[in-house]
Amino acid sequence: MLRNWDLKIVIQREAGSVARQIVQAIIHEIRRGRLLPGTPLPGSRELAKVLDVNRKTVILAYEELSAQGWLKSEKTRGTFVSHELPERGIEAVKPLDSGIAPALGVRLAGNGPDVPCLYSEDGYLTFDDGAPDTRLVPVAELAAAYRKALLAASQKNRLGYGDPRGSVRIRREILEMLSSERGIAAKEDNICIVRGSQMGIYVTARILVRPGDCVVIEALSYPPAREAFRAAGAEVVTVGLDEEGLKVDELEKLCYRKRVRAVYVTPHHQFPTTVLLPAARRMRMLALAEQFDFAIIEDDYSHEFHFAHRPMLPLASFDRRGKVIYVGSMSKLLTPSLRIGYLIAPAPFIERAAAEVTIIDRQGDPASEAAVADLLSSGVIHSHTKKVMKIYAERRDLLGKLLKTHLHKWLTFELPVGGLALWAVCRTDVDMEALQAEGEREGIRFLPASHFSLKKKSYPALRLGFGSLDADELEEAVGRLRRAFVATAAN
Repeated sequence: MLRNWDLKIVIQREAGSVARQIVQAIIHEIRRGRLLPGTPLPGSRELAKVLDVNRKTVILAYEELSAQGWLKSEKTRGTFVSHELPERGIEAVKPLDSGIAPALGVRLAGNGPDVPCLYSEDGYLTFDDGAPDTRLVPVAELAAAYRKALLAASQKNRLGYGDPRGSVRIRREILEMLSSERGIAAKEDNICIVRGSQMGIYVTARILVRPGDCVVIEALSYPPAREAFRAAGAEVVTVGLDEEGLKVDELEKLCYRKRVRAVYVTPHHQFPTTVLLPAARRMRMLALAEQFDFAIIEDDYSHEFHFAHRPMLPLASFDRRGKVIYVGSMSKLLTPSLRIGYLIAPAPFIERAAAEVTIIDRQGDPASEAAVADLLSSGVIHSHTKKVMKIYAERRDLLGKLLKTHLHKWLTFELPVGGLALWAVCRTDVDMEALQAEGEREGIRFLPASHFSLKKKSYPALRLGFGSLDADELEEAVGRLRRAFVATAAN
């Protein structure tokens, strides 16, 4: 069995037994942590060739190491580092003299971003922030598109570096989708492909924000976006929310007090509360952007998913003064691991965005871009969206029914008109920290409102993503959440 790296064995012919040198070298590698228990070693013929020694010499060394308990041979699979090392080899579980020091010897600049995340983990069910169900991905069509894209790109020598804005074809396909479904009229020099919407937000922050600039976000907002602005040196300020989203009157008052550089908003499905910003507030925000000369960063993270109405057109579709930077992604249409997002903006901004992409990413993935372009042009993504919309609508309705049946004593909610998550408001006497701790014990994880607050202020509310859980998982998850509520109330 082949190893992923070469054994560092130097043979000195004049230093005595070659087999003994091999034995000592392998023991040393085990002790220093480079060869962990279970690691496969090269076959005797392969190692003999590498070391330029007789194969019998390697066999003798392996036999000696096996006899001492360092190695274990399995006839059909090969030779491995033993899981039960000799007593004097127990310390090998710690990399005693590996190249990585236990403590960092240099100073770290600033503080790390404050972005707590939920990850899937065995034994837990997770109400995420609104992720899609990757089990629904049209894998066969995606695999076929990838294969076709790889072969075509390889034959045409197009797997190397290309335009940092993305291939012309993927830009054209996305622009056609945005024009027909979102009313955004843009050209090829108005779009830059990025590795997901978060990279788009980060690049936008790099371009727009100088240290000390004021960036406005909603009182409850998307933490990675907030941290991207902070990383650029912005003073992040919040404005209030109500049942119709961002309070535009409050934003106007702030603009008279501060020089606002940019406003980050999620108007289609406010993150995290899911409410829809009405047309009147949208138009007022555009007017304020012109009046006070600030940029609007519109994060349209889940435009495709709408259940009860035709989706309202984005702010970007009404922008005629170049004030809106539109951020979108293909992640929720297919899978978050497919890192294709995009920025839509006037050409000078896109030119600068391409320069920023060049220094942090150089360019995208030509094969992925070609595969997604194929899926867009063939209608696969459109058909997939229609199919999963029915499934997600059923899951939304099921979660609503389960919450009303089992959790009505503790929380209230409105079914969202779109998106893949539900916002539930708890009774004011619910201890959210205690509820989260009880949830962990019950094997259920969720995102409390404090997660989305700039100052970590505790709100009696939580965001419950339903898209990634099937019917059985939703029932089990609500059951676990109910037990957590009961236990919290009892305490």
